[in-house]
Amino acid sequence: MKKSSALFAALAIAVLASGLSACGGEPEVAATAPARGERFTVAEQTIDAVKPASAVVASRDLAEARARIPGTLVRLNVREGDVVRQGQVIGVVVDARVGMETAALGAQVAAVEAEAVRARADLSRVQTLFDRGFYAQARLDQARAGSQAADAQVRAARAQRSASAETGAQGSIVAPASGRVLTADVPAGSVVSAGQSVATITAGPLVLRLELPEAQGRNLRVGQTVIVSAGDLPGAGVATIAQVYPASTAGRTTADISVTGLTSDRVGQRVTVQVPVGQRRALVVPRRVVSTRYGIDFVRTVDRAGRVSEAPVQLAGPAGEDRVEVLSGLAAGDVVLAPESASGGRAR
Repeated sequence: MKKSSALFAALAIAVLASGLSACGGEPEVAATAPARGERFTVAEQTIDAVKPASAVVASRDLAEARARIPGTLVRLNVREGDVVRQGQVIGVVVDARVGMETAALGAQVAAVEAEAVRARADLSRVQTLFDRGFYAQARLDQARAGSQAADAQVRAARAQRSASAETGAQGSIVAPASGRVLTADVPAGSVVSAGQSVATITAGPLVLRLELPEAQGRNLRVGQTVIVSAGDLPGAGVATIAQVYPASTAGRTTADISVTGLTSDRVGQRVTVQVPVGQRRALVVPRRVVSTRYGIDFVRTVDRAGRVSEAPVQLAGPAGEDRVEVLSGLAAGDVVLAPESASGGRAR
């Protein structure tokens, strides 16, 4: 028993000694692989200061279908939303006095035509008697002048009748341009005056019409990029300013934004746009370095020791092509790391 106890004690001391010798040695440090991916140093950049504004889908030009003569609108052939072509008759105005005047002038034409027939007959008789020596030259000249005057009166009466008939024909209201009818609020049976608008028709290309206060509108330039809300106008995306009107109205500057995909059935619709109204300094990073999980945006950062960590950031929105503005979570000088999938495994 004494020998076995002594042997056990010796084994315990040996194990304890080996453990102490192991604890007293230097700890082993695990090797850390270097961070891979494309690196970017965050710095302030000058970007466009954008402002949300409301634009209206409008036609660059509007054509007014107007009555050319006063009278009663007896027929209106179009309603709001109809598509018309240039020259199409969209309404008829009738003035009863024009019809009676044309009839009176027609009777006058018949009277002067009969007078012209009589004058030509008199001229023929005088010519015969003059040839036989019964009438003098003065009598022949008088008969010839009377016949010519009668023919001139016929031509004048016919011209007056044609003018009156043309006035009656101008009662037809035609579309001045091809497009869609925006308003047609004059009901049939209404009395209209000459020059009164009966219908408004779109003419020219469709644009987004924008109005801004003068202080912000003076920074608008032709060719600037405007971001259109996808919720208000699906598929529109990025648009450009096509025209800035030089005249301000009531302290507001007007501009036209060119965008594809507009249809005439959207005229009058309001669309939210992001308009550049100046420039400012901001922190901007490439869009590909930002990842989103559970509704939160993250950016991978690298410190001086090469350690990689993920920092939540707050984004303000696009700041150009494939760039986003960072409001918080990063500072100038921070180094961000693009995911390998986005950078193609390249390191810099």
